[in-house]
Amino acid sequence: MQQPIAILDSGVGGLTVAKEVMRQLPREKMIYFGDTARTPYGPRSPDEVVKFTREIVDYLIQFRPKMIVIACNTATAAALDDIRSRVSVPVVGVINPGARAAIGCTVTGCVGVIGTEGTIKSGAYEQALRELSPYVQVVSEACPKFVPLVEKGNFHSKETYRTVLESIGHLRQFPMDTLILGCTHYPFLTESISEVMGECVNLISSADETAREISTILQDKRKLAQGARLPVHQFFCSGNSAMFKTIAKQWLGEQIVLSPIVWQEPVIV
Repeated sequence: MQQPIAILDSGVGGLTVAKEVMRQLPREKMIYFGDTARTPYGPRSPDEVVKFTREIVDYLIQFRPKMIVIACNTATAAALDDIRSRVSVPVVGVINPGARAAIGCTVTGCVGVIGTEGTIKSGAYEQALRELSPYVQVVSEACPKFVPLVEKGNFHSKETYRTVLESIGHLRQFPMDTLILGCTHYPFLTESISEVMGECVNLISSADETAREISTILQDKRKLAQGARLPVHQFFCSGNSAMFKTIAKQWLGEQIVLSPIVWQEPVIV
């Protein structure tokens, strides 16, 4: 039986990573968990984010995954080391891959980072960027209004553009040529973000680099899936299933089937 890759997120944002995994590693089976009942994670305390991440990982372990991907920047910042200490399989986050992609892209040496309150407060991106390039200039901005827009499926409206402009329009004063979308929800808003920042600013989503890291690790451990048959993925969400399925179909380009969640203990929101 083929072991899956488990991917978890605070909601639909991790679908950006899932889509890249499906493109780069089409033979790999995925188990995806979106915690839509408790999204957003950004305003929550690090301890609460760790607790939620542990609960999801404990649930996903029953599927015997060969790897766990924390496809949420807030959860990566708060819980990556904790989860690595608790499981025996590789655990991949999305912050280091995003930082590597940004350093490889910037020419001016000025990199912007937008993310949730939790991610920005953690300083995780700034630390990752400076470890790669000590002299990089990092400009960070929390954008707490973005995740609720995405979770409602509101990607392209005038309201979305106005919200993006109000949140990050002032970043245009800096000489940045690269902007990290430091939340996996934000690629859903690429159109408005790109329009606000201008064509000279490259937008970095960690999804592509994260999928490459997954591939590298699995190849190194000789655990890449074999065979010609395409896998059937499993999806779980803890909240509004109708909205999750609608957004998943729009983003992944295919209809998904949601599996029921049976928690071993009640989830306290």
